Amino acid sequence: MDPKELFTLIAGLIGGLAMFLYGMNVMSGGLTKAAGGRLESVLAKVTKHPIIAYLFGVGVTALVQSSSASTVMVVGLVNSGIMTLKQAVNVILGANLGTTFTAWLLSLNGISSENFFVSLLKPKSFTPFLAMIGIALYMFSKNDKKKNIGTVLLGFSVLMFGMSSMSDAMAPLKTNEEFKQLLTTFSNPIIGFMVGIIFTMVIQSSAGTIGVLQAIARDVPVLYSVAIPVVVGAEVGTCITAILSSFGANKNGKRTALMHLYFNLIKALSFMIIFYIVNSIVHFSFMGNRIGMAGIAGIHTLINLVATPLMLPFAGLLVNLALKTIPIDEKEKKEQEEQQGIRTLDPRFLSNPPFALEQARQAAIDMANMAKDSLYKAVDLITDFKEETAEEVDYLERKVDQYEDQLGTYLMKINNHHLSPEDSHTLSVLLHCITDYERISDHALNIMQKARGMSENKRSFTPKAQSEMDIFSSAVKEIVDMSINALKTQDPEVAKTIEPLEEAIDGIHKEVKRRHVRRLRKGKCTIEQGFDLSDIGTDYERIADHCSNIAVGIIEVNEDAYDAHGYLEALKAEKREGFEQAVDFYERKYELPSVKF
Repeated sequence: MDPKELFTLIAGLIGGLAMFLYGMNVMSGGLTKAAGGRLESVLAKVTKHPIIAYLFGVGVTALVQSSSASTVMVVGLVNSGIMTLKQAVNVILGANLGTTFTAWLLSLNGISSENFFVSLLKPKSFTPFLAMIGIALYMFSKNDKKKNIGTVLLGFSVLMFGMSSMSDAMAPLKTNEEFKQLLTTFSNPIIGFMVGIIFTMVIQSSAGTIGVLQAIARDVPVLYSVAIPVVVGAEVGTCITAILSSFGANKNGKRTALMHLYFNLIKALSFMIIFYIVNSIVHFSFMGNRIGMAGIAGIHTLINLVATPLMLPFAGLLVNLALKTIPIDEKEKKEQEEQQGIRTLDPRFLSNPPFALEQARQAAIDMANMAKDSLYKAVDLITDFKEETAEEVDYLERKVDQYEDQLGTYLMKINNHHLSPEDSHTLSVLLHCITDYERISDHALNIMQKARGMSENKRSFTPKAQSEMDIFSSAVKEIVDMSINALKTQDPEVAKTIEPLEEAIDGIHKEVKRRHVRRLRKGKCTIEQGFDLSDIGTDYERIADHCSNIAVGIIEVNEDAYDAHGYLEALKAEKREGFEQAVDFYERKYELPSVKF
C-alpha cells in the first residue's frame, strides 16, 4: 500500500470515527433533552426494587444509546444523595446489557440483498431522509420538543454516515495481506483484550470500538478469534468515562464509578478465563470462521445477557468491593447518620399509638440533650476555640433540625389516632417543645460562629468581662438542664421553677451590658469586643426565653389552657411570695463580681 492510499485510508477511518462519535453524542443528548429531566426523576423513584432497577437500566441505556451516559447519570444521582449505592449497582448492571442495542442497530449496515424492500432496511437507504426531516424540525420548528426530536434524527444520521464512511475507508484492506496478518495478532487473547481496552479508553465509547470492528468486518475477513477478545476488552475500557466523571464527585459518586469498573472487570476476566480454558480443551470450531457485523453484536449481547442477570443476586459484592476500596471514615459515618431517619420513629409502631408516643417522647428527650450538648460545646469555644468542636456544634444543629422535622410529622400521624387524655397531654407537650429546642440549637450555632470570628481575628474578652460571661453561661446552662428535666417528668411543679431563673437571667443580661458600656467609656475595651459580648448575651437571653416557653407549655397543657403570654403576665403581676423568693435566690446565686469603675 503506497503512502497516498495509506493516508486516504487513515483519513477516512478517523473522519468516519469522528462523525460516528459525534453523532452518538448528539443523539444521546437529544434523547436526554427530549425526556425533559424525567429520566433522572423516574430513575431515582423506581430503583428501590433490584429487578425494576435492572430493567430500567437496560431501558434507559438502550434509549440514550450509551452505557457511559447512563452510568454518568447514575454517578450524579448517587453524588447528590438521591440514589444509594445499593440502588445504583442494579442500574449499572442493566446498563451493560442495554448498551448492546447499539451494536444491533449498527449491524443493519451489513444487510445485503437484491430485494428492494429488504435493502430499505439498510441505514444507508433511509438515513438521508431522516437527516432531512431532522434538519427541518431543528431549523424551522419553534417547539423545543420537536427540535429535540430533530436533534435525535440528525445525530442518528451522522452516526450511521460515520459508520458507512469507516466501512468504505476499510474496503481496500480486504485484499491487503499485511493488514490480515496484523488482525491475526489480535487473535492472541491477551493482545486482543488489551487492544479493546486501550482503544475504548481513548475514544471513551465501547459502542465506538465495536462500531469500528463491525466496519472492518463488513469488508475485511475478521475471525471470531479476533473479535471476541476485542469486544470483551471494550467492556472494560468503557469504564473510563464514569471514572473521569467521578473525579469531582463525593466518595459515593466515586464508589459508583468503581462498581461499574469492578463489574466489567469481573465479567470480562471471568469470561476470558472460562472461555479460553474450555476452548483449549474442546477447540471450538467456529473460532476460525469469519464473523459478520451481526455476529459481533451477538457476542456483545451474549456476554452481557449471561453475565448481568447472574451478577444481580451478588450486587452487594460490588458495593462491598467499592466500600473496601474507599472506606467510610468517621466524618462520613456522621453524615450518613444525619441522612438516616430516626430509627425509633418506625411507621409500624403507629398501629399501637401509646407505644409510638413513648418512642416519640424518647426521641424528643434525645433531641433536647443534643441541643444541650451543642450549647455546652459552643460556650467552651468562646475561651478555647477548636475547629473540631465547632464542626460538632454544626453537626448537632443539623441533627436537631432533622429531629424536629421528623418528630413533628410523626406526632401528627399519632394525633390521627384515638388517644387517652394523658397521652393527648404528652403529645401536646412534645409538639410544643420540639420547636424551642430546635431554636436553642440555632442559638448555640450562632455562639459557635461568633467564637470562630473572635478566634480568627484574635479577639477575646477582658478578664472582667470574661468573668461576668462565665457566670452568665452557668445560669443559661442550668436553665437548659431544668427545662430538660421538666420535659422528662412533664411535672408542672418542676416546670414552675424555671421562670424565676429566666427572670434572673434577664437581669444578668442587662447588668452585663451596662458594665460593658462603662468599660467602653473608660477605654478598657473595644467596640468589637462589645459587639461580641452583645451578640452572645442576646443568644443567651433568647435561649432562656425558649426554656421559659417549654416550661409554660408544660404548665398550660397540664391545666388545659393555652394562653402562655397571659400566664406569664399574671405570674409577674401577682408578685407571689414564692416566685419573688426564687428570683432572689437565683440573683444571689449568679451575682456578678463587684467592680470599681
